[in-house]
Amino acid sequence: MKSTTEIANRFREIILNGTWVANTNYKDQLENLDWKIAVTPIQNLNTIAVLAQHIHYYINGINQVFKGGTLDIKDKFSFDFPPIQSQEEWETFLNKFWKASEEFAYLVEQMPDEKLDEGFVDIKYGSYRRNIDCMIEHSYYHLGQIVLIKKLLSN
Repeated sequence: MKSTTEIANRFREIILNGTWVANTNYKDQLENLDWKIAVTPIQNLNTIAVLAQHIHYYINGINQVFKGGTLDIKDKFSFDFPPIQSQEEWETFLNKFWKASEEFAYLVEQMPDEKLDEGFVDIKYGSYRRNIDCMIEHSYYHLGQIVLIKKLLSN
């Protein structure tokens, strides 16, 4: 199996369909979640909705680079989103999240393995492999937060 296929499958596991590492994934945690729970603040933590939007923000930004575009995402904007105000808005966002995630995995899968070791936009950002691996690790980090916040809100 190509390295890019293996990496794409690891990404799919965390966002769309896996249970091997965390015994859950974003789709499992968010798909049937009521929007009111997703936007409920608890103490000074980010809401579930904001954390999901944060991950989606980075996926979209990296997809743009994968498709030959520029790297326009900025950390300082990665938590700035209009509030979700209905179940319909929540479901619309989730559909965009799943679609962007599928696209990310597809674009990684289509890369030749040699691309993984090339510089990502600028040498200071490391290689494509490093950025894809970081996206996976970053996603696990925030998935853990989502799971804990859901538990806190259910008590």
